[in-house]
Amino acid sequence: MVELKFLGMDFGCALGSLSNGQFPEKDCLLPLISKLLGYAIVGASTTVKLPQILKILQHKSVRGLSVVAFELELIGYTIALAYCLHKGLPFSAFGEYAFLLIQAIILVAIIYYFSQPLGMKTWMKALIYCAVAPTVLAGQIDPVLFEALYASQHAIFLFARIPQIWKNFKSKSTGELSFLTFFMNFAGSMVRVFTSLQEKAPMSVALGSALGVLTNGTILGQIITYQKPTPKKEKKKD
Repeated sequence: MVELKFLGMDFGCALGSLSNGQFPEKDCLLPLISKLLGYAIVGASTTVKLPQILKILQHKSVRGLSVVAFELELIGYTIALAYCLHKGLPFSAFGEYAFLLIQAIILVAIIYYFSQPLGMKTWMKALIYCAVAPTVLAGQIDPVLFEALYASQHAIFLFARIPQIWKNFKSKSTGELSFLTFFMNFAGSMVRVFTSLQEKAPMSVALGSALGVLTNGTILGQIITYQKPTPKKEKKKD
């Protein structure tokens, strides 16, 4: 069997079976599917928050958005990326965190910009993050603390969604939340559960993805439920 590997993906096994008129075996096909899906998530993650960013810029408003939710999400992405880098997981198993983190930073900055005037508390939070995040990403902290931080990031992601879910429920509106962004978050979390199990990532990684399915799915359902139909323009009478 000829080896045909690219980015850690072994196509030789599957292509060899297909060339012989046989369907690839499960042990051959599942790892390949997992890698392909993993890289697909990484690719899609480069634009997943773009619809939300563009919607805010278009309307020049952060109406209906929970600032705390997006701040906690930023912290969660920072911890998740740092942990995966520290554990040496394959890029296809966590690469989306790098792109999500960059977009989350941009998104929080835009939310701050349209939430003027900013109080001293907000500036302090921003400065503390800028001071601590590089140390965490470089893995220059005690291993026990690192494990504790990663264990807490599931709670962070959960509590990042709860304020937004509650705000949506209370106001019966999702404001400027982007359907497309949360749909991609939901779909990505579902796929990531499969790839995490297939790549034999720590169970805590798969658990985090499962929580993502639950919380993103809830907000997605709220966006669908609370969206108001676009009023039809009346035709001018002659």
